[in-house]
Amino acid sequence: MVIKIIGVAILFFASFSIKAQKNISQKPNIIILYADDLGYGDVSCNGATKIYTPNIDRIANEGLRFTNAHSTASTCTPSRYSLLTGEYAWRKKGANILPGDAPLIIPTNRATLPSMLQKAGYKTAAIGKWHLGMGGKNGPDWNGIIKPGPNEVGFDYSFVFPATADRVPTIYVENHRVVALDKNDSIEVSYHHKIGNDPTGKENPDLLKMKPSPDQGHDGTIVNGISRIGWMKGGERSRWVDEELEDDFTGQAQTFIEQNKSHPFFLYFALTDIHVPRMPDTRFKGKSGLGYRGDAILQLDFAVGQILKTLDYLGLSKNTIVIFSSDNGPVLDDGYEDGAVEQLNGHTPAGPLSGGKYSIFEGGTRMPLIIRWPGVIKKGVSNAMIRQVDLLRSFAAFTHQSLSSEDAPDSYDVLNALLGKSDKGRESLIEEGGALALVKGDWKYIEAHKGPKLFKLVNIASGYEEEPQLYNLKNDVSEKNNLASKYPNLVKQLSEELEKIKSKGYRQ
Repeated sequence: MVIKIIGVAILFFASFSIKAQKNISQKPNIIILYADDLGYGDVSCNGATKIYTPNIDRIANEGLRFTNAHSTASTCTPSRYSLLTGEYAWRKKGANILPGDAPLIIPTNRATLPSMLQKAGYKTAAIGKWHLGMGGKNGPDWNGIIKPGPNEVGFDYSFVFPATADRVPTIYVENHRVVALDKNDSIEVSYHHKIGNDPTGKENPDLLKMKPSPDQGHDGTIVNGISRIGWMKGGERSRWVDEELEDDFTGQAQTFIEQNKSHPFFLYFALTDIHVPRMPDTRFKGKSGLGYRGDAILQLDFAVGQILKTLDYLGLSKNTIVIFSSDNGPVLDDGYEDGAVEQLNGHTPAGPLSGGKYSIFEGGTRMPLIIRWPGVIKKGVSNAMIRQVDLLRSFAAFTHQSLSSEDAPDSYDVLNALLGKSDKGRESLIEEGGALALVKGDWKYIEAHKGPKLFKLVNIASGYEEEPQLYNLKNDVSEKNNLASKYPNLVKQLSEELEKIKSKGYRQ
C-alpha cells in the first residue's frame, strides 16, 4: 500500500514537474544587464588577465558567450535607441548623444521591446541610465509631470537618471516625477549658458575632488565635488551622490524582481558603470590596481552578482533569461583625470580589436554578449553574428507576438542563435561610428569618410579614411590590412548593398 501511494505520488509530482517545466519554457522572466562603455576585453571571460569579473564570468560559465555580437553604434544614445526600437539609430534624425534636457526620441506610436513584452503579459521596468530624452518637443518639466518618457514606450515602472552621470541634471526620475523634489527649490537646467550661483569646475577648480580633462566640456556645475557638462540650479535635496549610484539602481532592480517574483517580468537594467565620472564606492576604490576605471569594473561586476544572488534567493534563476552586454566600446580618458590612462597596467580594454568608443573599427561596436537560461540554453561559446537591434524581433517570435511592417525595421529573428540551437545568426549588419560600415560574413566594408584618423581628445583611432576600406575579419579582426585595392569588385558589391540599405531613408 505504501509503495502504491509512493508510486502515485511520484507520478503526480513527475506530471507536475513536466507541466511546470512547460510553463517555464513558455514564459520565463527576461533581464538585460546593460553596461556602459565596457569593452570587449574588459571582462575576464573574454580574456582579460589584469582584472577579474567573477559574476559576469558566472553568466558565461552557465550560459552562452558570443564572440561576434554587436551594439548598433559606438556611442550610447544610438545603441540604446536601436536595442529598444529594433531600428538603426542613423535612420532617426536627432538620435545622437543627447544633452540631459532633450525631448524623448523614441516614437510612442510604434512597438518597442518593452511594449511588445507588455502585450505578451510581462511586467516591465527600466532602471538605471536612460539617455533617450524625456518630455515633449520642448523637453522635460523637471518640476512637474515628466512625460512622455520610459513609461510611455512600454515600461510599467521606471527609476532612471535622464542622461549620463557627467551631464546635468544629476537627479533620479521615478516614473513621471523627480525623486525627493522640494517644491520650494525648483530645478532649472541649461546647456547654453551658466544659470544659478552654484560653483563650476571652470571657475572653482579648488572645490573639485576629480579634475576634468582639458577641452572636453566637463567644467560646468559642480555636484558632489565633480563638475558636469551643462549647468543646473535648484533641486539640492534631489541630487544624487556618485559613490551611491550603482547601489541605488541595484537596490531598485532587486525590489522590482522581488515584487514581481510571481509574475513574468522584463527588467532593462542599464547600469551606470563604467561611464565617467568614475567615482566608485569606497569598497572598490583602489582594489583593481587599474585606477578608478578598473575599480568601476569591479563595482559593475558586484552589481551583476547582486542580481544573480537575488534570482537564486527567490528561486527564479532557472526561469529567468539573463543577457549581459554593453552599449559601445571602451574609452579611457573621456572627460576626467581619473588614472585610467596612467594606471592601465597592460590591460587591453578592447581585447584584440582596434578602436573603441566613437570609432567605426570593431572595438567600437563588438561587445561582450552573454545569455544564460539554465537547463534550456546549452553552455558554450558561439561565433554567430548577433546584433542588439535583433532582440525585439527575436523575443517577439519567442513570445508569439506579431509586429507591423512599421515596427522594428532593422531587427531580425535570431532566436535560434540566442538559444544556442544554431550557430547561424545574421548574414550581415551595419555598424555606426560617424561613418557607416557593412559587415557581411567575414568581410567588413567601411565607407569613405572625411575626418581625423585619431580622436585626439580620447586617443582612439576613428577608422576614417577618404577611400573605402575592406577587411577580412576572420583573418584580421584587428583591421590592420586594408584589402580594398586587392578586391575592387567586392568593394563595389558591398558599397552598393550598403547604399541600398541606406536608401530606406530617415524617419522624422
